Amino acid sequence: MPLPKAELHLHIEGTLEPELAFALAARNGVTLPYADTEELRAAYRFGDLQSFLDLYYALMAVLRTPEDFTALADAYLERAAAQGVRHAEIFFDPQAHTARGVPFAAVIEGLGASLDRSEERYGISTRLIMCFLRDESAESALATLESARPYLDRITGVGLDSAEAGNPPAKFRAVYEEAARLGLRRVAHAGEEGPAAYVREALDVLGVERIDHGLRCMEDPELVARLVRERIPLTLCPLSNVRLRVVDTLADHPLPAMLDAGLMVTVNSDDPAYFGGYAGDNYDAVREALSLGPEQLRTLARQSFEASFLEDDEPRRARYLAEVEAYDFRV
Repeated sequence: MPLPKAELHLHIEGTLEPELAFALAARNGVTLPYADTEELRAAYRFGDLQSFLDLYYALMAVLRTPEDFTALADAYLERAAAQGVRHAEIFFDPQAHTARGVPFAAVIEGLGASLDRSEERYGISTRLIMCFLRDESAESALATLESARPYLDRITGVGLDSAEAGNPPAKFRAVYEEAARLGLRRVAHAGEEGPAAYVREALDVLGVERIDHGLRCMEDPELVARLVRERIPLTLCPLSNVRLRVVDTLADHPLPAMLDAGLMVTVNSDDPAYFGGYAGDNYDAVREALSLGPEQLRTLARQSFEASFLEDDEPRRARYLAEVEAYDFRV
């Protein structure tokens, strides 16, 4: 039985495996520029974040109907359950779909049809986080938030993703202020390809409660001390960091140093179809490459639930934490 864990940094569009991409393409009459799944999988090799994003957005062309989004989420949840995920806070990128003519309603209703039954079918509780594309305009983000108003009962929070370089957090001050007024939780990608200063800016300007990635905080000791003092969670994605050349090899990852510093780090899969592994695969990879022991892995799992947005269901969070504490690594 895998170690129980929460996944807090997962882009649902990034779970699109080649087999499902071809199946949805056939269903929707979309022609992919690849001969077969093997040729497509071979394209899942990237030199940097932008080369990944180019393919990531191109493949979204196969996602057209609510049923497509339901199939996408179901496929993720089945894989996540097999790897010990008990709670998932799932990102989605509405701008990437509405720009293609896919209605906002089709995205949210399709995902909702899967998430509404995820506990019954997969034993996974879920939250949904709507992300803004940081390489789009602030006005587009505000318009997206406006489109989301009829569906806020389904959306727990907002996030900020896509190309970080040259798109500082402060660009989105207004939309985050409005999200706060609406009672939405706030997270943001920062400190992946952008500098440590973006982490501080996300905290101070956007008022985020959690930093996605954030590993470049280690370049700023004062920032590290603040993150430790304020218990700001960081949602690390180790396999993603290697695939996107944020670190050269997994052995170079700062995760052990971050744990030693007392940072509230968690391990997640980011875009697992593209980066070589789901949540459990990331745990296995850091255990082997970084020689993490059982108590370090237990700390990562415990912190994943502590960093989650489960304040509205403390009995559930307590139950998950008890599962982590009771886990026997000898099994």
